[in-house]
Amino acid sequence: MMNAELNKPFESIESAHEFVALLEDSIREAADDVRGYLRDAEAAGDERQVRALNLALYKLTQLATNMHKSRRALNDLRSIRRLLFTERELDDASEPVEIAKRATTSL
Repeated sequence: MMNAELNKPFESIESAHEFVALLEDSIREAADDVRGYLRDAEAAGDERQVRALNLALYKLTQLATNMHKSRRALNDLRSIRRLLFTERELDDASEPVEIAKRATTSL
């Protein structure tokens, strides 16, 4: 990765969306690992470990929920941006037509 890319990792909504998606995958993998450790701790009867792992799983679930909401918000922002640029493109494209209409009606 180039130095400029390291300084601006979220230069676009798309790059932030990619990052959040990767983070969601990592959180899911970590939660799967914790579930495995939890099964082992339950089988061993280690109550303290079970409580700690349940808390970790709860926090990972909260984090996954927040990342999912963030990804949806980024999707919304992309959609809004597309709508705005499409409207601008339509306005720019219709401007010459309006000028031509004004020119012909003034004759």
